[in-house]
Amino acid sequence: MRSRKLRITGGVLATAALAGCSAGTDGTPYPIETAATAASQSAKAAQLPQRPAELPLQGVNLCEVFPQVQLDAMKITSTPREAPPEDGPTCVFDADGAEPVHAYHVRAVSADLGEWITGARKKNSMTTEPKTIGGYPALTNYRAAGDPADCEALVGVARGQTLAVQTFAITRGKFTQPQLCDLSVQAADIALQTLKARN
Repeated sequence: MRSRKLRITGGVLATAALAGCSAGTDGTPYPIETAATAASQSAKAAQLPQRPAELPLQGVNLCEVFPQVQLDAMKITSTPREAPPEDGPTCVFDADGAEPVHAYHVRAVSADLGEWITGARKKNSMTTEPKTIGGYPALTNYRAAGDPADCEALVGVARGQTLAVQTFAITRGKFTQPQLCDLSVQAADIALQTLKARN
């Protein structure tokens, strides 16, 4: 009986390996990186434009990256607040002026944009898509499976520095994944214009 159980378990493992999937920490299967996947990641990196100028984030008050007129347009009625650093200085903007409620987390991350494509920050469970935001190399980064909860726009503003704008759905079930990503990209573009004016 014991050997039969072992054979069944082995068969299941072999099937998972053939399917090219692995279990994440939460038990959700995600693709194992293959040579083809690595090539597609390199292709993503090649799609990114060159940075037109350096926009360093040192000394930038992230709670001031959205002008007042934009706060109104974005339905942000609460006072922006500093949050405990996630992986860099962070400011939170609550878009609670109308339903569906959502929030923007703006972060200054000390990492090159390429880290999310082929480096230490790349996760097989996340989907990254190359973008151009305000003429700068950028990515959207999100988990494609499950109920859409957030999307992150990452902009390579300077060497070794990335501006991250992550939109979280506070009112759940009201946003599609593309809508969350569009909100992140739009907010990142507004923040980028502020950085350009500052420099």
